[in-house]
Amino acid sequence: MYGYAGKILDVDLSNGKIRELPVDEGLAREYLGGLGFNARLLYGEIPAGADLLGPENVLVFCAGALVGTNVPTASRTEASALSPATNLFGTANSGNFWGGELKFAGFDGVIIRGKAPAPVYLFIGDGQAKILPAGHLWGLDAWETVRRIREEHRDEAVQVATIGPAGERLVRFASIENGPFDAWARTGLGAVMGSKNLKAVAVRGRGTVKVAKKKDFLRGVEEAKKAIFSSPFYGPFSRYGTMLASLPYQEFGALPGRNFRWGALPGWEETRSRKAMHKYTSRGIACMACPLACAHWVEVKEGPHAGLRLKDLEVTPVIGFGAGCDVGDLASVAALTALCQRLGLDMVSAAAVVAFAMELFEKGIISAKDVGFPLEWGDEVAVARLLEMIALRQGIGDVLAEGVRRASRHFPGAEKCAVEVKGLEPFLLDPRARWSTWTLGYLTNVRGGDHLRTRNPVENLRYNENPVPYFTEKFGFPPEMYEGLDMPEHLKREIFDPVTRDVNIPRMAKWSEDLLALYNSLGVCIRPPLLHTIGPTILARLYSALTGVDVTPEEAIRAGERAWNLQKLFNLRHGEKPADSDFPPRFYEEGVQAGPAAGRKLDRAKVREVLREYYRARGWDEETGVPGNEKLAELNLKELVQEGGVGDKPWRFS
Repeated sequence: MYGYAGKILDVDLSNGKIRELPVDEGLAREYLGGLGFNARLLYGEIPAGADLLGPENVLVFCAGALVGTNVPTASRTEASALSPATNLFGTANSGNFWGGELKFAGFDGVIIRGKAPAPVYLFIGDGQAKILPAGHLWGLDAWETVRRIREEHRDEAVQVATIGPAGERLVRFASIENGPFDAWARTGLGAVMGSKNLKAVAVRGRGTVKVAKKKDFLRGVEEAKKAIFSSPFYGPFSRYGTMLASLPYQEFGALPGRNFRWGALPGWEETRSRKAMHKYTSRGIACMACPLACAHWVEVKEGPHAGLRLKDLEVTPVIGFGAGCDVGDLASVAALTALCQRLGLDMVSAAAVVAFAMELFEKGIISAKDVGFPLEWGDEVAVARLLEMIALRQGIGDVLAEGVRRASRHFPGAEKCAVEVKGLEPFLLDPRARWSTWTLGYLTNVRGGDHLRTRNPVENLRYNENPVPYFTEKFGFPPEMYEGLDMPEHLKREIFDPVTRDVNIPRMAKWSEDLLALYNSLGVCIRPPLLHTIGPTILARLYSALTGVDVTPEEAIRAGERAWNLQKLFNLRHGEKPADSDFPPRFYEEGVQAGPAAGRKLDRAKVREVLREYYRARGWDEETGVPGNEKLAELNLKELVQEGGVGDKPWRFS
């Protein structure tokens, strides 16, 4: 096949059998790759009631269809399984070089089922796969595991997906680390690997990706580059990366300070915003085929962390630890980032769990005797000690390793301090202080309280206004940004006000989720310079030229919508209820305690009204959020659902 390696590995760790499955052209056309493949595969493979940490859970890695080419940012691979954190569709996306190496090795994806009798790792090299013993690697941190595997194969180009001690001990928010510094972080997929006695999946390939229509493809690549470079976000994002958001959220009072209580923190601008970055970094780092280089190479030259070097200063740990736990400087955040990377912990959930524990300590619900030491806000040493206890399931860390929802049930009075949606800890900004497409996405997101699957492609961080409360957010960009947005005209008229261009939040949420699902199926990055410039038209053109399978822009965005709906159907099969799509009580009952948004709460009736409008936009039942028969037929999913049902015997890919 053009564009695809044409094969998916199917590995049964219980009996050691490895087979190859062909990639069907019909499957490719409807699901494209990456997330689309994973949604289709797991819907067919995991029955209702499956043990989250048992052999019948299935872990899938699939590279995006454009990965391995020179399409800008085409480096992303989706990993998915039944989530140990949420009991829903667990999925995470990561770039770096792993996905490209998998395709060069001759495979588009890897299905991993069963459980090995003893620790193993999977090595995939140039069309072959081997299950190798990993007893000597079990117990090592992720950085050391990557180093050892590369040494064993005498090849620094081997790309390694590995778990750390947290995954081995089945911490429910354990990550799969992608090399030393990247990760498939969210939804606890590292625990799935640990439950299978699988320490790592290492890949090395020397093949190439074949292009069907080379001239058309190269024209598409140049068109994509030109669009990205023309974005007004390109320069600032190349310089600051995700840290661009570190100042506006403080200014809006929307930080999750001290476990979502303080919306702004004293000294934030000087110590933890992008204004403090120059002390620690002078160059960017890029993933495969990326012209942005939005990550930062960090070198700490003085102080207690002098000598620390790593890829860091993503807004994720800075806001998670810097605001959530009130850790007071970027060097300390970098040290905690390195610790999470070594232990194999999702930094969003890890920071949230520690912040939750710190609030319990402040309120006297837990004591220094319970923990082994005081848990004062901003105490970096205490944060690090608690992270290690969580990863190793020692003492109170064994309870906290279950995540905020489960841990809150362990301590009387703790549930009011628990901030989670569908069992997943949310991140980045407080919806009480900034209501937007992004924050509505905490509820609509198929993987739970998360910020990376729903976002307005033209979100404007200069404003924090809702012209129609709860329903619209201010546009505020020049007219050419609206005109250039790659979106069907009838949807533009539905989503944007004809005069002010203000954005309809529930309708934009639906569009953006389908668009991001398309991105995650094709393997391109969701950073802002791409998100508002690269849409289904350019992506369909690239896919068609690469594979020789002609796909229209309408079919491309429909593939994203199909993947989103199939994840929702998966969640319904595994027990998601309408009441689960709700914010924690804190956001309705308690006002923000500090900052410009002090005193603000959410209105539960208004939130439900917006959610109903979102369901209507999706063609789902407006009260339950269940996809209707008309929508299923439109997406060619009705027969699949009838065969597999919601809760019945699943359809099998093989």
